[in-house]
Amino acid sequence: MAEPPPPDVAGFACPAPLRDRPQIVMGHGGGGALSQDLLEHIFLPAFGNPVLDQRGDSAVLDVAGLLADGGRLAFSTDAHVVQPLIFPGGSIGELAVNGTVNDLAMSGARPLSLSAAFILEEGLAIAELAGIVSRMAAAAERAGVSIVTGDTKVVERGRGDGLSITTAGIGVVPAGVELGPRQVQPGDAVIVSGTLADHGMAIMSVREGLAFEAAIESDTAPLAGLVAAMLAACPWLRLLRDPTRGGVATSLNEIAAAAGLGIEIEEPAIPVSPVVASGCEILGLDPLQVANEGKLLAIVPADEAQAVLAAMRAHEHGRQATLLGRVVAEHPGIVVMRTALGGSRVVPMPIGEQLPRIC
Repeated sequence: MAEPPPPDVAGFACPAPLRDRPQIVMGHGGGGALSQDLLEHIFLPAFGNPVLDQRGDSAVLDVAGLLADGGRLAFSTDAHVVQPLIFPGGSIGELAVNGTVNDLAMSGARPLSLSAAFILEEGLAIAELAGIVSRMAAAAERAGVSIVTGDTKVVERGRGDGLSITTAGIGVVPAGVELGPRQVQPGDAVIVSGTLADHGMAIMSVREGLAFEAAIESDTAPLAGLVAAMLAACPWLRLLRDPTRGGVATSLNEIAAAAGLGIEIEEPAIPVSPVVASGCEILGLDPLQVANEGKLLAIVPADEAQAVLAAMRAHEHGRQATLLGRVVAEHPGIVVMRTALGGSRVVPMPIGEQLPRIC
């Protein structure tokens, strides 16, 4: 039998990408020398710590001593696909850390360690990746956590929007801390830690090319320290929630539904900076439905509200904390706003997503 003709390879080439190329290429996701280049020159210098430096397929953490006194393990995960990757006040790197740290903190946990998975698009500038990784490392240091394991994949040009990051984290909830909708009672106070809609409007100001008298910056920040101060002032906190996608309106509606109680808020008490209020008005957005990345909602016993507010205002991430409203037995599952004119209206949960790709 005659040998088949050799394949026609005219026009095909398989050059080895140079290690000093300025952009991500598919070879960076192949597990070989180029992958090691990213690890050695981008990720390990930024995130290096004794656990990550082991370079195992998983991170081995000793938490037995932390759980011996009745503490419990908290675990959370989050994905981040924000556009643009860098925006006023932050980047996808800060969001990736703070988003997971804050999810852990809302259970009362002290965050310990994170994992991070990077999906890189072919053509992403390596200098841009390095800058984002550096900002992410700085955010982890501020939050008091280590990035102890991770992964990197590369997708073809046009399939990845540059970069997306998934983080997961663990933390320890101290003994005696019980936060959740079952703890909420009629008469409890509703507190918000600061001005609303800053993050969402910072993203929109860049996307829409809006110029305001003052710059709008994202509020992205780690909130575990603020939560610790609140718990020290009042170990009997009922519930904590960070109002990210869907904003305060979504979070309050979720709380009311889960607790089987109503919530009433006061319109004059809603904290919105003048420049953010102007931006929302221009774009026809409700500040209650716009995302935040460095704020929290707290439900606390009414007689502890002033002590909690004082503790929050003494912390850098709670200086503008304010009493927003109260929990009521009436209209269970429904959030009502008392307006400045003395009327009232229902605050609905948003039906869809007002601002896509904001976190």
